[in-house]
Amino acid sequence: MAKILVVDDEPDLELLLKQKFRKRIRKKELTLIFAQNGVEALERLDEHRDVDMVLSDINMPQMDGLTLLRQLNELNRDLRAVIVTAYGDMKNIRTAMNRGAFDFITKPIDFKDLEATIAKTLAHLKILREALRSRDELVAIRRELGVAARMQESILPTAFPRDSRYELFASMTPALEVGGDFYDFFGLEDGRIGVVIADVSGKGVPAALFMMVSRTLMKGTAIGERDPRKALDEVNQLLYESNEEAMFVTVFYATFDPATGLLEFANAGHNLPYLVRADGEVDQIESDAGVVLGILPGFSFPGGSIALGPGDAVFFYTDGITEAMNERGEEYGDGALSRVLAASPGADAKSMTGRVVDAVRVHAGGADQSDDITSLCLRYNGP
Repeated sequence: MAKILVVDDEPDLELLLKQKFRKRIRKKELTLIFAQNGVEALERLDEHRDVDMVLSDINMPQMDGLTLLRQLNELNRDLRAVIVTAYGDMKNIRTAMNRGAFDFITKPIDFKDLEATIAKTLAHLKILREALRSRDELVAIRRELGVAARMQESILPTAFPRDSRYELFASMTPALEVGGDFYDFFGLEDGRIGVVIADVSGKGVPAALFMMVSRTLMKGTAIGERDPRKALDEVNQLLYESNEEAMFVTVFYATFDPATGLLEFANAGHNLPYLVRADGEVDQIESDAGVVLGILPGFSFPGGSIALGPGDAVFFYTDGITEAMNERGEEYGDGALSRVLAASPGADAKSMTGRVVDAVRVHAGGADQSDDITSLCLRYNGP
């Protein structure tokens, strides 16, 4: 049974959450505890030593959510905190992340987003606890990397939007070692959605940790910044300021408006996605490469926009696809990828992604996978 402490001074929220999760509460899958401010929250935590997750508002009387986060760190308890804040409140979001918040949701609360965030947080916590329990039993670095890989996969979204205007599907097949690829998508203001695909330098646990930081900063910045180019500029600055290991990440970030089909994008050294028109015409999106994020500050990132028509699709990917090698050392290549996409006009997002991944596996044959294979397809059905 998962136990969640909800900290909020709005009296109606307790009734709404109990109603929303009534089935899981009846099945004893979930227990909800409530407090109206940070002071009461610490009292509840003293009474309930087995709380898994704290869901806290920021603005509360007596003790606000940011102060509570600092207190939670001092408790040294095995739990995760998720904050609730106003839409686009980047200053408080950054402060909360710096104080150890695992994730955030925005007001007004979207209960589907809340449910997904709770599931993701509890899954992450479960994996972490499993790793801690088995820590003394680990005898090889390979097993440690396997735990890190499962932690990495747990934060990638696996529930995809259902909207008559567009389809979206993504997949990541990790290599034997922990990697740094990630994809993400999230709601923005005015009904737009943000889409991210990225590849962190290196392998192993450091890359996985840098990937988690990059993903959180990208999502938080994108919510408060409409221009994709400015969003990348801000993320670059934040990564640079705390990057002693000199790691970097390539990122292609786009915003999509389902009402108009407009895709606006910016690139930070990543592979350019392919535009697959409804008639089968395939071309890479035209843009300068830009520079990677996290190494040097003060760069302006290239970008542009594309008007998608009904039936058009955009295929995002990492170099694990085009650089996949067979047993003879031959790369899959952009030409082969383009041909598979050209043979897929009209395919839904999931099918198009599956065809590419299957083709890469056929090409690789019995060769070991040397890099993560990550792809995301966005298909526009029409307004």
